[in-house]
Amino acid sequence: MNDSTTPASLPGWLWIPRLVAAGILGQTLFFKFTAAPESVYIFEKVGAGAAGRIGSGVIELVAVVLLLVRPGLGGMLGAGVMVGAIGSHLGPLGIVIEDAERGIASDGGLLFGLAVVAFLCSAVTWWVDRKRCTL
Repeated sequence: MNDSTTPASLPGWLWIPRLVAAGILGQTLFFKFTAAPESVYIFEKVGAGAAGRIGSGVIELVAVVLLLVRPGLGGMLGAGVMVGAIGSHLGPLGIVIEDAERGIASDGGLLFGLAVVAFLCSAVTWWVDRKRCTL
């Protein structure tokens, strides 16, 4: 029986936003877990330090896995994490990340743009799979 609560009933096109969100969230993990200078700068600037950097990395890793196996939950978690990232960019970080004193070149707003795309893809995934989005 194939009803609206089974993973097989999800539309095939939903793989696109799922994989885009998972790809964006996943590619940042290397930088968070290896203490890349840009990542260290970002989390110091928002007052979260190493614990915030590692903690957000773990949450994002969980979101990546969930986007692949429980899309609604992964989308909800991914969207929530990206609300925090977008808020940080609209607040203390600014849209463009750069710090000449630390040798951190301008990203031209790339990280902000990726956060917006990851949010939108996660939110679409969450919305489409909202009926299965239960713990």
